Amino acid sequence: MRRILIIQLGDIGDVVWSLPALQAVRDAYPGGAVAVLLREGSGSLLAASVSPPKIFEVRKGKSGPRGRLVSSIRLVRELRRERFDLVFDFRGDERGGYMAFLTGAPIRAALHYPSLPWLRNRLFTHLVAPSGMALATGAADLSLHILKAFGIETGKITPELHLSKEVRLRAGKILADEGIPAPEEATGGGGERMRAGTVLRGGWVTLNPFSRWLYKEWGLLKWVQILDWLWTEFGVAAVIVGAPAERERVEGLVRDCAGKVYNLAGKTTLAELAGVLQRSRLHIGVDSAAPHIAAAVGTPTVTLYGPSDWRYWAPPGERNRVVVPEMACAPCHLKGCEGSGVSRCLDTLPVERVQAVIGEALSV
Repeated sequence: MRRILIIQLGDIGDVVWSLPALQAVRDAYPGGAVAVLLREGSGSLLAASVSPPKIFEVRKGKSGPRGRLVSSIRLVRELRRERFDLVFDFRGDERGGYMAFLTGAPIRAALHYPSLPWLRNRLFTHLVAPSGMALATGAADLSLHILKAFGIETGKITPELHLSKEVRLRAGKILADEGIPAPEEATGGGGERMRAGTVLRGGWVTLNPFSRWLYKEWGLLKWVQILDWLWTEFGVAAVIVGAPAERERVEGLVRDCAGKVYNLAGKTTLAELAGVLQRSRLHIGVDSAAPHIAAAVGTPTVTLYGPSDWRYWAPPGERNRVVVPEMACAPCHLKGCEGSGVSRCLDTLPVERVQAVIGEALSV
């Protein structure tokens, strides 16, 4: 096996959780060329690595059916020119199956899904039975289970993303342009660092209060209380990150805060976001891509979970904490209560519980 393709057409969080599998494949085939196929826009995250794989993206192309068709044909031609020997599809959908088949690779492997249309499973030469697959340790298990059937083992299930110097420099410039002090400047060059168990005053944390899914969000006024509490209690400023579409909502949040808050929503690429998160003392936010990226670059996290299952999706390790509802129905895996798009388990999550977990994270 000299040329291997990994297909991961999920969200950004799925891409992060595939990092252990990507490294395992590289270790198993040290002389091989490993490429990845991702959704449009996700590739910049892996491109930020010190050792990025070759990246292909499923692009939407120009508007209209003809534009999308032309874009798809161009991608298939690019993939076939690579002459892949082996393709792994880490998703349970039909699109990845078609893309794997169209590569022309003689060996195409994925997890078997009996609930999907029969044609999807027939697009692969090798299907891995899901039986015996452990789901207790995190979302990385899905891809690692597929690899294990091919004799590819790994002891690492924690995603790690090592950023290139260029990306780190770009992130530093963005922070400097926004007037956000470097971590060593914000904490007095380390002179204010205290013994373990006491809170380091000063510096800044990153925060993502919004998600592409409203049912994962917490109350806006509660975030205002958290941000003001961080500033008055610890002298900690907040750098809010997010997508361009969220910038206006963040501006409204900043106006309501009495503490020191910076708005970086929409001002970074995905790679630059990783660089900003790496410089943060702590990342706080709701269930979205940012906590996964933060944990992968080595930043401690505090993540609020509601209907989604934190036991499966939460970043692993003692440095990464979760705040979860006490309601017996959570996690329900639903997109809001009774189809409302609003999750009561998050609406009723008190500010004091979130403050307690953040305080613990800041005291380490």
